[in-house]
Amino acid sequence: MRRFPQMSAASVVIGVAVVATAGTLRAQDLAAFEKNLTEHKLDNGLTVLVYERPTAPVVSFFTLVDVGGVREVPGITGIAHMFEHMAFKGTTTIGTTNYKAEKKAMEAEDAAFHAYEIERNKPGGGDPGKLAELEKTWKDAQEEAGKYVVNNEFGEIVDQAGGVGMNAFTGSDVTGYMFSLPANKVELWAFLESERFLDPVFREFYKERDVVMEERRLGENQPVGRLIAQALAAAFTAHPYRLPIVGYMSDLQSFTRGDAEAFYEKYYVPSSMIVAVVGDVESEQVVPMIAKYFGRLPPGPAPDALRTTEPKQTVERSLTMPDESQPVYAEAYHKPAATDPDEAVYTVISDILSAGRTSRLYRNLVVDKKIAAQAFAFSGFPGDKYPNLYLLVSIPAPGQTNEANRAAIQEQLERLKNEAVSDEDLARAKVRAKAGLIRGLQSNSGIAEQLASYHMLYGDWRELFRHVERIDKVTKEDVIRVAKATFVPTNRTVAMIVHDDGAAGASE
Repeated sequence: MRRFPQMSAASVVIGVAVVATAGTLRAQDLAAFEKNLTEHKLDNGLTVLVYERPTAPVVSFFTLVDVGGVREVPGITGIAHMFEHMAFKGTTTIGTTNYKAEKKAMEAEDAAFHAYEIERNKPGGGDPGKLAELEKTWKDAQEEAGKYVVNNEFGEIVDQAGGVGMNAFTGSDVTGYMFSLPANKVELWAFLESERFLDPVFREFYKERDVVMEERRLGENQPVGRLIAQALAAAFTAHPYRLPIVGYMSDLQSFTRGDAEAFYEKYYVPSSMIVAVVGDVESEQVVPMIAKYFGRLPPGPAPDALRTTEPKQTVERSLTMPDESQPVYAEAYHKPAATDPDEAVYTVISDILSAGRTSRLYRNLVVDKKIAAQAFAFSGFPGDKYPNLYLLVSIPAPGQTNEANRAAIQEQLERLKNEAVSDEDLARAKVRAKAGLIRGLQSNSGIAEQLASYHMLYGDWRELFRHVERIDKVTKEDVIRVAKATFVPTNRTVAMIVHDDGAAGASE
């Protein structure tokens, strides 16, 4: 979830100006939002947030679903991301020339893949000749089903109506869908967006699965991506945050259209969905329109709470990854979920360590010691709904080592634990957080995403403003207390890329 984007040092002057009367401004903003925002829950459980902002005749839409990679298990990893792709493939009336014939062809395609998988999973990989024959049958079935597909018809409808910014993302915690349209096309959005969740067709499933597998291959070609994936697997021994959102390759090769449909039916229920509409609209007109279309989604039971919690880490974990790329150093610490009262303290710590060219990591590692080309830190990795990681990363400068960067990072963490931050650093962190709020609320799309994200995580969109209020109350003592509790060796996972000859300075 994107909350408060960090600002460069050059932006701080602007930030100081806009928050010169921070307390009054916060109250006015919240009051203005409460005056112009309508919150409504449909009978099927779907939450609607409509914010009237008639600055231009355009409207932004953001649909957030309470499902992500954490809901997967080995065997279907990557399935949440796969459904995100499927949500653009259309319905029984959009994206097809003859759905009745297409449906029959897709059933034949599934049957052919099932036969191929049975043979492929036999000991030794099955009979090569038979496997090749079954694969050809399956590929031919794909081609037959593809004859009925109208490529990207869903997107074309949006484009022809003047839509922009159509996109989606899958995270560890949530999946989001967004685009914007002229204000006179709100009903078109309500129909299209509800239709793709009411009546999705998982067409071109295996073809699109190949696209996702290519994404996986591209990620595997990135050394830093491989390192972070290994770090997650080491830091989380039980919680599904350890699983890759894009999925394991063996799962991508094996899961089926039926697996994706079952995942959709279980998790894409109205009670797990929030729709935010922001722009030149009137709530009195839009809410009934949304109820008309989204009210068609059948109610379903909310998925059970996630059972697995990560056991407390009691020993430092360390891994090194030999690679010909430049060295990289990373260390991660377990921290509470974003709903924890100390989340505001972590926001302040991140600002002090990593926000802009005046931050401690940049100043110390990059400018003064010149041992790093980059150095940064942030919390909420890979998600923030559940206890997560505080991650610090540095890229050693040419000729410098991981060990030098490690020592410098540790020096800065010890400084946080034992030395009170200056009044200037604390004030700067608070200013940037408030300015970040204002910047995030400058566009319809930004407002829609922020409102939906905060409402999903906290159950109340007003936490968007209350988070800033909590940051205002963070003290020097809070920073020391949280730093001492978090940045300890037994809570740490270290990961680094080293050259095969060990020249990057790897040690445990």
